[in-house]
Amino acid sequence: MIVCLVCTGAFAQSQDKSFTVKNVTFTMKYVKGGTFMMGFTSEQVHGVANERPAHKVTVSDFYIGETEVTQALWVAVMDSAPSYKGGWTDEFGRGDDYPAYRISWIDALKFIKKLNELTGKTFRLPTEAEWEYAARGGNKSSGFRYSGSNNIDEVSWYDGNSAEMTHPVKLKKPNELGIYDMSGNVWEWCQDWYETYSSEYQKDPKGPSKGTYHIDRGGAWNRNNKYSRVTARCYDDPGLRNKNLGFRIALVP
Repeated sequence: MIVCLVCTGAFAQSQDKSFTVKNVTFTMKYVKGGTFMMGFTSEQVHGVANERPAHKVTVSDFYIGETEVTQALWVAVMDSAPSYKGGWTDEFGRGDDYPAYRISWIDALKFIKKLNELTGKTFRLPTEAEWEYAARGGNKSSGFRYSGSNNIDEVSWYDGNSAEMTHPVKLKKPNELGIYDMSGNVWEWCQDWYETYSSEYQKDPKGPSKGTYHIDRGGAWNRNNKYSRVTARCYDDPGLRNKNLGFRIALVP
């Protein structure tokens, strides 16, 4: 049975939404749209060339996963765990509340297609702009270097504290929007093909129409602190499955 639970409130559209798939419940956090400077800004350090130039971007309202897609949710939707290189293991973290990893961009789209069929909703991967806006705290942003803090250990599992493995979601402090683990734990796929930044203003950018690599964001348990910054960018082959690579979903309002 699939049940959609919408939080109550005077403005229902502005509230978070929870969904249950085969007894696994997940929450989508409402993100009020706005305009921000995307890319390397003054609070950032150790930036690299592909984070520049900072440029003004406007994003419309959307929802984004409170957490990375968990192993429990993956199995509820897909009926089985991935098997690539042994799938999820005790060595790198296994359990319902651990993030799903060894997930390619192609795998993520298959998951989303099936989730949409099960729920009748329009889930998708977040765009890179949506991802960064949400990681920065949206219209509640305090201008932190990491997602929710300038103290990396408050918000991120990275190579300095992870004991070389993933960790269950929601153990660290959330950011200003109540979103967890946007810094560290596992890299998160975005919808966009990779391209270098332009200085031009953009509204709801979706990246180029084609390319070689897809964007992934947020750093990971086996990467150093500079990758956990909200502006850090990575890109990989859409078929790559890695022990530090997962995803988070978005939803059209």
